[in-house]
Amino acid sequence: MKIGMLLSRVRVEEKLLIQAFEKRGLAIDLIDDRKVIFDLQENGWQEYDVVLERCVNHSRALYALRILNDWGIPTVNRYQVALICGNKLETSSALARDGVPMPRCKIAFTPESALQAIEEMGYPVVLKPAVGSWGRLLAKVNDREAAEALLEHKQVLGNYNHSIYYIQEYIDKPGRDIRAFVVGNETIAAIYRTSPHWITNTARGGQATNCPVTPEINDLSVAAANAVGGGVVAVDLLENQAGQLLVNEVNYTMEFRNSIDTTGVNIPDVVVDYVLKVAQGKG
Repeated sequence: MKIGMLLSRVRVEEKLLIQAFEKRGLAIDLIDDRKVIFDLQENGWQEYDVVLERCVNHSRALYALRILNDWGIPTVNRYQVALICGNKLETSSALARDGVPMPRCKIAFTPESALQAIEEMGYPVVLKPAVGSWGRLLAKVNDREAAEALLEHKQVLGNYNHSIYYIQEYIDKPGRDIRAFVVGNETIAAIYRTSPHWITNTARGGQATNCPVTPEINDLSVAAANAVGGGVVAVDLLENQAGQLLVNEVNYTMEFRNSIDTTGVNIPDVVVDYVLKVAQGKG
């Protein structure tokens, strides 16, 4: 079996995945996305039974997966999953389409309509870039003055992503959220991410502890994964004050270094099992 891993650099997660493949006696080609060249008229990747995408850069991941899938190369994850998960608007629209519980969300295309949407929703709200990760450029907007200033800043920045206004209901969660890891049709593990700050990402200092995978967490996480096209994803869940779980985001190139010992689940092994199933046409 010929396996490729498309990556930006070998981080802890990639090292763990390589070790999991090697335990099965499988060699893996490491393909640097900074050096790769695709000839669209000539498929030079026919030798690969599967390619595991582990890029840091969303654009490189997205377009590489598009090309590989158009060539008929099985990938984890697929292009469609990366397309939806890499954009919060796409993700929320897919979740809403499938009736997956999530915070209220409004989309606007001008500062004026965005301000109207914010005031209709009521303060506080969360203003997010459509494309982004690790909790960057999120803003909790507490009043009209803050909303006007932030909307003006986004307009002046001029970037395409800042011209799409993604406005989300602020969920007053109990100092934590949940990240659930879904592989195929199973939630294999979950963690609480606890922080005194309203942004609880571990990349921003959130502390990880084990979260038991209840039937509710499993059903909601799998439903969210299926809405975006399935595969190997991390689903971020919020708990509101009524105890209801809501899907916040779905991530397609998930980080898991802090969640293996925390949960007791060998996440790389489970991911490799799934990658091999995809290579065999069973995933």
